[in-house]
Amino acid sequence: KKPNAKRCDVKEVLSSILIRDAGYEHYYLAVEKVQELRKSGKSSVVMAPDYRKELKVIGKPTGKIDGPALVSGQPMFVEDKVLEGAYCLKVMRSPFASAYIDEIDTTKAEALEGVVKVFTYLNTPDIYYTTAGQGFPEPSPHDKKLFNQKLRHYGDRVAAVVAETDEICKKAISLISVKYTPLKPVLDVAEASKPGAPLVHNGKVTYVCGAPSDLEEYNKTSDARDGEVIYEFPLHGDIHKNIAAGAHGGIGDMEKGFKEADVVVDEVYETDQIQCTPLEPHVCYTLIENDRLVLHCSTQVPWHVRRIVSTICGLSENKVHVIKERVGGGYGSKQDILVEDLCGYATHVTGKPIYYRNSREEEFIANSTRHPMRVNVKIGGKKDGSITAIYMNIMANTGCWGNHCLTVPMNAASKNLTMFKVANMYYDLNTYYTNICPAGAYQGYGAPKGAFAIAMAIGELAQKLGLSLTDVLIKNAVDTGYMLDILKGLGEGREGTIVPVGSCGLKDAILKGAEMINFDKKEVSEDPEWKIGKGVAMIQQGSGLPGLDQANAQVKLLTDGTALVLSGGADLGTGLDTICAKIVAEELLLPLDKIAVVSGDTDSCLFDTGAYASSGTYFSGNAALKATQNLKKTMLEEAAFQLEEKVEDMSIVAPGKIVSTKSGKELTYWDLAHTASQGNGHGALVGTGCFVTGDSAVPYGAHFAQVAVNTRTGEIKVEKFYAIQDAGTPINPEIALCQMYGACLKSIGHTLYEGMIYDKEGHVLNANLTDYGTPMIGEMPEDFKAVLLPVVDDYGPYGAKSISEIATNGAAGAIGCAIADAVGVFIKTWPITSEKILKAMKKF
Repeated sequence: KKPNAKRCDVKEVLSSILIRDAGYEHYYLAVEKVQELRKSGKSSVVMAPDYRKELKVIGKPTGKIDGPALVSGQPMFVEDKVLEGAYCLKVMRSPFASAYIDEIDTTKAEALEGVVKVFTYLNTPDIYYTTAGQGFPEPSPHDKKLFNQKLRHYGDRVAAVVAETDEICKKAISLISVKYTPLKPVLDVAEASKPGAPLVHNGKVTYVCGAPSDLEEYNKTSDARDGEVIYEFPLHGDIHKNIAAGAHGGIGDMEKGFKEADVVVDEVYETDQIQCTPLEPHVCYTLIENDRLVLHCSTQVPWHVRRIVSTICGLSENKVHVIKERVGGGYGSKQDILVEDLCGYATHVTGKPIYYRNSREEEFIANSTRHPMRVNVKIGGKKDGSITAIYMNIMANTGCWGNHCLTVPMNAASKNLTMFKVANMYYDLNTYYTNICPAGAYQGYGAPKGAFAIAMAIGELAQKLGLSLTDVLIKNAVDTGYMLDILKGLGEGREGTIVPVGSCGLKDAILKGAEMINFDKKEVSEDPEWKIGKGVAMIQQGSGLPGLDQANAQVKLLTDGTALVLSGGADLGTGLDTICAKIVAEELLLPLDKIAVVSGDTDSCLFDTGAYASSGTYFSGNAALKATQNLKKTMLEEAAFQLEEKVEDMSIVAPGKIVSTKSGKELTYWDLAHTASQGNGHGALVGTGCFVTGDSAVPYGAHFAQVAVNTRTGEIKVEKFYAIQDAGTPINPEIALCQMYGACLKSIGHTLYEGMIYDKEGHVLNANLTDYGTPMIGEMPEDFKAVLLPVVDDYGPYGAKSISEIATNGAAGAIGCAIADAVGVFIKTWPITSEKILKAMKKF
C-alpha cells in the first residue's frame, strides 16, 4: 500500500502488535530491503553480516529451519495437539494474600453434571517439591504442594475442577464453599526482615543432609497448618526470620580497601517485580497412552517436568512421557513447573485427557516473575579511577515460594563482581519469603538487578572523581587470563572454583560503543527544556553452568544420506534446533535442508539439563558437535570397510561424500548408509555425544544509551541505544541480533515502564497487558543498534558464546547513568519515571 514507506509508517502499522522476543528493528530492515528489491531487483540492506568466511554455514545468516512451518500455521504448539473431547481444568484462586483455609466444601461442585473431579489440599498428595526446573538436588527449598491449607499469595491455589467444558468448570468453582481466616500479609523485604514480622512459612523444617544440631528445638514452634519446608542441603535459610536462603563471601580486606579510597559511594538501589509476559501463556495437555502419562508441554525443562511430575504421581519415570512442543516464549518463566504438576496429576487420577491453560490474569498472579531486590552497593575509588573496594548487600524478595531463591540473587553478585580487577570485594545476601505473587527465573536471572546497582554506583563514583565513566570502566575491567579469585566465594550452595578469564571482548566493546555514540561529547538540545545525557553499563553473563549442567545428543545418518539430530535441548523460539542443524551440516558438509531435528522429547532424545542459564548453544550445541564427530568416526570406519582401504585414507568432502585420498574411490552418503544397514554392513550409522565441562564461554558487552529529559515535565526519551556484545563466533548472526534487540527492549521496559502494583492487602492491581506497561514499538529507541564483536573462543562450538540473556543486563544502568548525565540526579529505583525525576530535581 505504501511502496515508499518510511520508518514512521512501519511504526504506525505495528503500533498495536506486541512482540516480546525479537524487538522490532528487523521489521524496519525487512521493509527497507523489500522496497529496494522492488525498485531495482537488488538490495544493499544487510540483515546480519557474515562471520568466519572459511566455514560453509556457521556464522552465516540463516532462516530458522522451523520458520516455514510456523508462518504457514502448521500445528506445532500445545493447543494444536489437543484432541476433541479433552476435558478442561480450572483453578479456584485465593482472594487473600495470606490466609488459612478453615473449611472447604466441594459437595455441590462435585454433584454438578459434567464435573469429573474436584481437587483440594484434602485429597491430593502430601508431597513437597520446588517448581524450579533445576538439576537435582535443587538449590531451592521444597516448600510447595499441589494444594496447601495455608494460602500464601493472592491467586494461590484453593481448589481445581476437572469438567467437560470450561463453562462447567467455572460454574463448579462458584459452588465451592470456603471459610478462611485472613492473615496480615508481608509484602516487601523491609517488612519481612523486621523482628516479629508475620511468617510466610512456619511449618516443620527438614534437611535431607546437613541438618543443624538444634533442628528439633527449632521445630517446636511450627504450625501443622503451615506444612513443611524441606532443604536438600543447607541454604542458610531461617524461616522464623522469613529467610529462604542466604550466602556471603569475598576476597581481600574491605576495611583496608575503603581506607585507600579517595571517594566512596554508598547507596541503595531497588528493582521492582517484573512479569515475563510470554505471548503464549503456560499451557499443558495431558493424557494416558498405553498405560503411560503423556504431557504435551510448553516448557524449557522437559526432563525436570518428567522428574517432578513422576514424583508427585508416585510413578516411575518410564511411565511418564514429556513432549516439549513449540514454545511461544518462555524468558525463564517456563523453567518453572507451574501447570504441568497439577494437569499431570489430574490425568493420572481421573484417566481423562485434560487441557489446562492459564488466563492472562493468571499469568500475572500465578506465574514466576523477576525477583524484586534491594541492593546496597558501597564502592571506593582513587583519583586515577582505580576501584579499591566493592561491597554488595543483596536483599531479594522470593515471594511465597523459594524456587530459585539462592541462585537468582547469587547471580546479582556473581555476574557483576567478576567483571572487575579489584582486590577487595565482598557480598552478603539474604532472600526473604513474602506474600507477593511468586518470583522465579527470568531472562538475565538476577544479573540485571546487580548490574543496575553496580553501573549506577560506578557512574556516581566517576562523576565525583571528575573522570569519564568509560575511562573508569576500562581501567578496572578484566582481561583474558585474569584469575577470578572472587569465584571461590560465589558457589551456589557450595565452594566456588577459581578460574582465569577466557576470551574477553569487554574493553573492545566499551571502546566500540563509546566511538559509535561519541560518548565524551556533550550534546545540547535546541529546546532549553530538554537536557541530553549519555550513559554506559558493562555487562557479562555465562554460558550454562559448568560443573553442573549436562547435554546429550544423537546424530543418525539415514539410509538416503540425510541426517537426523535427536537433541535433548529445548528450543524456545530461540533457534536452538537451527543451531544444532547448522553444526551438524558444517561437520558433515551437507546442505542445511538435509538435516532434520527432533528435540525436547523425553522418549526419543537423551537427557539435557534444560534451556536455561544461557546453556543452549554452549551445552546442547556442543553435544550435537560431539555426536557428529563421533558419527564421522563411525562413517569413516564403515567407508574404509566398504572400500577395503585404510581409515586414515578416508576423507569427507562436500556435498555429502567420502573419498579415498589414496585411490580416489568415493561413496556417497546414500551408498554408505544404505550398505551399512544391509546384511553385510556393520549396522546403523549413529553418533552419540555428551557435553560436560568445567569451563564457561563467558560473553561480555557494553550497552550505551543517549536520553533526552524534559526538565519541566520529567519526560524521558531514549534517543539512542547501542548494544555491543562479545559473542565469540555467532552460529546464526541474524537470529542472534534479533535476540539482542528483543532482550534489550524488554530491559528498556523494566527500566522505564514495567512493574507489578499491589495494594496494601497484597492484591495485584495491574494484572493485564493494558495496565502493566509492556513496551511496544512506540517505546523503541529511534536509533537502535546491536553489534556482535567477533572474539576467538576455545570453549563454545566453533567458538560460539551465549548471546540473548546478557542483553537484558545493560539498559537499566546505561539509561540511569544517562539520565544522571543529563539532569544531575541518579534515580535508584525501577521503573525510572517522570515523577521520580522531578522529585529528585526538587521540582515538587
